[in-house]
Amino acid sequence: MALILSGGAALTGCADYLDTDYLFKERMTIEDIFSNRDYTNEWLAGAYNFYGNKHLQEICSQEGGSPFNFSDDMAYGDNWGSNRYGSWRNGSYGESGLNDNSKQVWQLCYKGINQAQVFLQYIDGNMQFNDVERADLRGQAYFLVAYYYWHLLRMFGPIPLLKEPVDYLQSYDEISHSRNTYDECVEYINECLLKSARDLPLRRSLQDLARPTRGAALGLRARVLLYAASPLMNGEAPEAYAAQLIDYDGKRLLPTEKDESKWAKAAAAAKDVMNLQVYSLHVASRRSTADAVNPLAFPATIEPVYDEKFSNLAWPDGWMNIDPMESYRQIFNGELAANQNKELIFSHLQNCSGDNNLRRLTFNQMPAEAKGRNTNCMTIKQLDAYYMADATNAPGKDKELGRNTDDTERLTGYMSSEVRKNYKYCDIPDGVSLQFANREPRFYASVAYSGSIWHMLDYDETLDEEPDVQVFYYRGKLSGGLATGIGIKKYVGPYDIVGAHSDVGRIRNKYTPDMRYAEILLIYAEALNELSVSYDVKSWDGSTTYSISRTPDELKKGIQPIRIRAGLHDYTDAVYSEPALFRDKLKRERQIELFAEGHRYFDLRRWLDAEVEESTIVYGYNTQCTEKMRDLFYVPVAIQSFPCAFSQKMWFWPIHHDELRRNKRLTQNPGWTYPQ
Repeated sequence: MALILSGGAALTGCADYLDTDYLFKERMTIEDIFSNRDYTNEWLAGAYNFYGNKHLQEICSQEGGSPFNFSDDMAYGDNWGSNRYGSWRNGSYGESGLNDNSKQVWQLCYKGINQAQVFLQYIDGNMQFNDVERADLRGQAYFLVAYYYWHLLRMFGPIPLLKEPVDYLQSYDEISHSRNTYDECVEYINECLLKSARDLPLRRSLQDLARPTRGAALGLRARVLLYAASPLMNGEAPEAYAAQLIDYDGKRLLPTEKDESKWAKAAAAAKDVMNLQVYSLHVASRRSTADAVNPLAFPATIEPVYDEKFSNLAWPDGWMNIDPMESYRQIFNGELAANQNKELIFSHLQNCSGDNNLRRLTFNQMPAEAKGRNTNCMTIKQLDAYYMADATNAPGKDKELGRNTDDTERLTGYMSSEVRKNYKYCDIPDGVSLQFANREPRFYASVAYSGSIWHMLDYDETLDEEPDVQVFYYRGKLSGGLATGIGIKKYVGPYDIVGAHSDVGRIRNKYTPDMRYAEILLIYAEALNELSVSYDVKSWDGSTTYSISRTPDELKKGIQPIRIRAGLHDYTDAVYSEPALFRDKLKRERQIELFAEGHRYFDLRRWLDAEVEESTIVYGYNTQCTEKMRDLFYVPVAIQSFPCAFSQKMWFWPIHHDELRRNKRLTQNPGWTYPQ
């Protein structure tokens, strides 16, 4: 087979769509490529290249990409007079998606799949690598095939499976494929990930940290199986919708009956990762005194509310020797190197194209006082999700949504030296609303409440910059235009500051937490909770058989480490004994722990909660109020510029008309149109 590998060749039709030869500048055969070590590595690098695209990021800044880390918890404003977040939330986009992402995601993923599959077809014949190297490369390619298919499946639902490379000299009619069922897609992705896990190493060297490991393959497998067990994909989708989701021959693509054993398989897959004994939750040591140079940025540890089980025990059995706030904050703010983070299972690191890396996200979150864009903000719903320091609900939680179960009111009043005597579980500055006092540690690592301190320790006095600036979101203040009046601190480091002309170069580099061990623990707990009987499930490599069942002790293995690190009391016995109560707690734990990491949008859909949660009004503080009217500022109001709605067509993303024209056997998702 001869490949024209000319940098100037203009390929058309299918050849353009499945282009795998952009790296090379001379005519050679496929055998030439895969008998050469450098060209073989470049071919695999080409398969990696697609997942660095802005449309395939788990976490993006919202500018031109696919902002799936924005849902009912996190909003973004615009400086262009448009309202893209409103379009995102109410489905007022067409079959092109948002920012043309329907086409971009579809094409990028299938290009990556084809590139990796060609690699798999030829790598075993390349004797330029030894057996260990060849196995590693093969494992990486299988991971990429699975990763790209997973990205498609999560976004579009069931998709056509192409298990072998496509001959790009064929016409579109010759390579047209119908959509496979959801279960068939999961089965194939699972197969690829098992092959990947067998070949990949447990750990990576510093220079290869962005490449997947065995843990990454098994972790992605646990995530895929969790989704497959969830209501939307496991026989509980709305019948009117599921009946319309069919292939070219009229076959239904979603299961018609619930299969509880899928939850057991997801739990076992999470257990596989746990049993690797490679990963653990990151914790920061307890700080007995504030930093001598930067005491506001690095304060003394605030002791959590006393707990007879956890207060007097060292980690991992308790929190006696850790700093809960710092433990969580360091994972995201650039203070912890990727190779030192034992919680990190997989990351793109900084390999994100365009304006969608974490520097740009940080820039969008930073206030005008730091020369930031001041557009990304948190909703009241997310603010209310965070617990109080004693693990109770914040007073007035969800009152505006009609869900305030304890009939409490939001707190009034402000912090002062006198008031501070009664608030020992926070160090919020004077003048800050008491609604932000005595909250759990993750709150202070994630929320830029009005009146919080932005540290900006890389300030330059010659540029009239200063550190530790208190920022309020009142009308008339520099950052008074923030849509909800609630900023976001997650991903912002203590040294970050924006340079002149929006230069993000002074924001420290950060790596994306694409998969964390905390997620695996939450998968384990969630999946176990849905079981009514015990199941025997083989481990990933068949070396042992797990007995998977719902017991309080097993549930605690998933949820307790997260609660301990957060400095929060454990759940009550009643919660552990009642699946419905535990389910509600688990959903809230994911909402808090995995905030702004690209999970919430898809969680709401797989749980079948999106119809309610995505339709609720977005509330924020009243940013029309000046500081003199601050009492009214803290009375939540509906954000009229963020209209929300959810229709049945929004369970899955629309397939672009161009793809439907190319593939005559491809069917559209329910509610979306076909090309004329």
